[in-house]
Amino acid sequence: MVTATETATATATATATAPATVTDPDPVHLAVIVGSTREGRFGPKVADWFTSRAAPRTDLRTDVIDLVDTPLPGTLSYRPSPEAAEALAAVGPRLEAADAFVVITPEYNHSYPASLKNAIDWHYTPWRAKPVGFVSYGGISGGLRAVEHLRLVFAELHAVTVRDTVSFHNAGDLFAPDGTLKDPERPEAAATTMLDQLVWWARGLREARAARPYDA
Repeated sequence: MVTATETATATATATATAPATVTDPDPVHLAVIVGSTREGRFGPKVADWFTSRAAPRTDLRTDVIDLVDTPLPGTLSYRPSPEAAEALAAVGPRLEAADAFVVITPEYNHSYPASLKNAIDWHYTPWRAKPVGFVSYGGISGGLRAVEHLRLVFAELHAVTVRDTVSFHNAGDLFAPDGTLKDPERPEAAATTMLDQLVWWARGLREARAARPYDA
């Protein structure tokens, strides 16, 4: 028979020996960009799932930039109007503040959406010497052709794209109506691998930029 005193002692011992949650004093600032603005888009479902994987990590602080909520001007200009400048101010500083990026993209006609290219082209310096990861979704290709095109674009912008991605092939069949994955094991493992790579690169490049500004 276990007495109340024994139970209390066991509880106190377990509490004393349980590992404490360690809060990272300098987490990586991760900007998650939801690239599709198409009516009826699937992107928010993918974004909600991905951010639920990133949120528990103490080494990350996540900022979701949804291009539907932060629409940018469709006409590029070196001298944006006051209205355009106001729209850009809702996105640009958040990109500049990021240490790393994850781009969530569908595949439209063998590539990525125009809304995403527009957001990238409006901003040049925020991407420089920072890592970028990709979460893609689509039909049989899982959006991977869009990702391959994006790698070329980000190379031109002096960003570093990490090797591993998360891709959802025939994405509509993989998610339940409530947004949960029917078979989460592999996507969760892929997300963990990609986030680990992003954190490693983000820390290394942040230290390098602080010691030696990137002027190439």
